Amino acid sequence: MKPRDPHRSLKSSLCFSAIIAILLSSFALLYSTTLLLPPSPSSSSPLSNAACDLFSGQWIIFPRPALYDASCPFHRNAWNCYRNDRDGMASINAFSWLPNGCGGSPLPPIDPAAFLSSMRGRRIGFVGDSLNENFLVAFLCALHSADPGARKWKRKGAWRGGYFPTFDVTVAYHRAVLLARYRWQPVENSSASFHEDGLKGIYRVDVDVPADDWVNVTNFYDVLVFNTGHWWGSDKFPKETPLVFFKDGKPIVPALGIVDGLKVVLKSMISYIEKEVPKRTLKYWRSQSPRHFHGGEWDHNGSCLFTKPLSAGELDSWFDPGNKGVNKEAREVNFLIKEAIDGRDIQLLNLTHMSEFRADAHPAIWLGKKDAVAIWGQDCMHWCLPGVPDTWVDILATKIIHDFGAG
Repeated sequence: MKPRDPHRSLKSSLCFSAIIAILLSSFALLYSTTLLLPPSPSSSSPLSNAACDLFSGQWIIFPRPALYDASCPFHRNAWNCYRNDRDGMASINAFSWLPNGCGGSPLPPIDPAAFLSSMRGRRIGFVGDSLNENFLVAFLCALHSADPGARKWKRKGAWRGGYFPTFDVTVAYHRAVLLARYRWQPVENSSASFHEDGLKGIYRVDVDVPADDWVNVTNFYDVLVFNTGHWWGSDKFPKETPLVFFKDGKPIVPALGIVDGLKVVLKSMISYIEKEVPKRTLKYWRSQSPRHFHGGEWDHNGSCLFTKPLSAGELDSWFDPGNKGVNKEAREVNFLIKEAIDGRDIQLLNLTHMSEFRADAHPAIWLGKKDAVAIWGQDCMHWCLPGVPDTWVDILATKIIHDFGAG
């Protein structure tokens, strides 16, 4: 037998080592490249299950992880329930949403770092009233936990917002409570036809003109979340200072009531969105956030001092318009919204049902100012933060990641 060639053995060993090194380098490159790719639907996403319905389900005792506290720099004072020493905050955040058909587990909370990484270089905008601002604040505070260097952002006409420099992500809110442009006109500056006894003036609504706050940002955002509806009531616009609707610069004749005015504005604004917002932009319309006034309206001793969620059997008695209760408006407006966006390139973010249960989760009397309740009544419309809007954030983040991956 010939003796083994030591040089040949060395060459074989070196060759084998080189192959292993190449394989390891290739794996490392593939792994690092995969981390930089945009997310796509996967088995870990609830929406990978076709039967999953994020918007129906039940609340179960399953405490949420705390992503932020009273120190979040994006808080709005009246909703900062930890700072305002609201009773029962531990109970409010002891519940998690269990959606139907999504694998039998609670909805996974947002992973702020993973979400921001997946959204690198993108912009998310909220347009609407203070309930969308409530939503935005929860979003900003959750994301801030992954980028402490985040700073406030108010350019492009934004009412408020945040910029996350580590990921180059912008999230902002444009206040446009009616979506359409509206402005105050005193009686002396109004048409003679509006000179009625007791009339102080009118709020002119141009149904075919978007509010200045968001008209020029339609190309700026990669995701837009719209809402309106909470201002469309006689409490905001009583008969002495009513809404009067204009089109093409002229009053609509015969004059529209507030509900018919809302229908016309919805149709007009949705047409504008479809025309002016790029097709690539993800567009969502958030359904109504339900109120929980008990025993009267906000200005007639309405209260929401509850310590636990409502049961499923109680919801219709609170919210069914057929019962003519003080909280019926959410379902009434939702009917108009669903009708208006049907067949359009706008997805309904139907957060109403899941929120109807949570009579326990409003700021109520803990508003941070001594005389606030005496002046404004209890706040049974907006939500404590942390609280229910954090679950809205979980749902929106899940939808955004899924929809960008699917698209």
